[in-house]
Amino acid sequence: MEKQLKILVVPANEGGCSYYRAIAPYMKLAELHPDKVQVRFDKNPLGMDEEGEKMGQWKSNWDFESIKWAHVVMTQNILNFGGPYTARVVGKAKEFGKFVHYDTDDLLTELYSGHRLEEVYEQGGLSDITKFIYHHSDLVSVTQKKFASRIQPFLAPGNILCVIKNAIDYNLPCWNVPRSTTKGVCRIGWAGGIHHEEDVKEFKGVPHRVNQRVGHQNLQWQFYGKPPEGTAENEAEAWQADVWKNYERIIMHGAPRGRNKNWTLNPALPPDAYGGMFAHMDFAIAPLQMNAFNDSKSEIKIAECGRYRIPLIASNVGCYDETIINGETGFLLEPDAPQSEWVKVLVKVIKNKKLRERMGNNLHEITEQYFDLNKTTPHRLDLYDRCFEDKSVTFKMLEANKPWT
Repeated sequence: MEKQLKILVVPANEGGCSYYRAIAPYMKLAELHPDKVQVRFDKNPLGMDEEGEKMGQWKSNWDFESIKWAHVVMTQNILNFGGPYTARVVGKAKEFGKFVHYDTDDLLTELYSGHRLEEVYEQGGLSDITKFIYHHSDLVSVTQKKFASRIQPFLAPGNILCVIKNAIDYNLPCWNVPRSTTKGVCRIGWAGGIHHEEDVKEFKGVPHRVNQRVGHQNLQWQFYGKPPEGTAENEAEAWQADVWKNYERIIMHGAPRGRNKNWTLNPALPPDAYGGMFAHMDFAIAPLQMNAFNDSKSEIKIAECGRYRIPLIASNVGCYDETIINGETGFLLEPDAPQSEWVKVLVKVIKNKKLRERMGNNLHEITEQYFDLNKTTPHRLDLYDRCFEDKSVTFKMLEANKPWT
């Protein structure tokens, strides 16, 4: 590149999806290559009032300085300001002749029945808005191949579609926490957000049956992601606390309570502290319902588990099958597997510590090579170079702020 590439990053929010797909990788890109790139973060480049009486209105005489400054405008998912705002970011960027990179880690064009946001997406026309964004973006990136194949029909001829795997900054303190140990107790961990109500039904009552086979005193079930204390008192977010009460009711159906209770519900952690929870697991689980949305999900849990040398036991949904080999790096169960199959596999892994350790070490080797953000981030510069070449875009044209086709 002749000069520094200027990249404007417009993250959807400050949550985990934006952290992994926009915030962390571009912070790392600026850190590793300050001579080649300048990165600016702006969550509101269109100038919408965010507070006061004019909240939700456009600020007058807004000059779109951040968009004009950039060579590349990178945005992702549906921004906090809504679908129309997200589409307008793309439209304005194209109006000013910028190279538009749109990234998403969720299949926004096909939410499954039972997802809490299904009605919101339908009423807001967010599926159609996402298709519009796909069609007008120069580069669209997603997390895995099946996801890419599902949205390919929505891209305009000449647009570029690619897979960018999720990766983690393993240099952060939370990914270097010493692993804790417990004598004679196996710890099974699950980390999830507030949109897994259909997924946990796949695991209903399994812990109770495993307890019966192994003994509740020999197990500790640990669930991470519960909303912070006080959420229930916040009327707008009280439903999140209700979601987790329902999780507990479904998953631990039949399990002992009181002094024999062998599970904990642990709070959600911010993205830059998230990793520490995996230091307190012996293996992790990821039960998932088969639907197009889940089948388009990334294997971020592989990156998380592998860092701490713990295997993953998951439903064969999404792209886990690209990494998980039964008995080598974890176990995959088919989506229609009966609960008895889950019980059988879990009991096997619980009783065989050497198997857990061997699978965890094997997974660790893979994740250190392919899921470390410090190793994968530089490839983004190569990607942009190739995109400019494929679309006949030169750095000189970007510098001159000229549109192209």
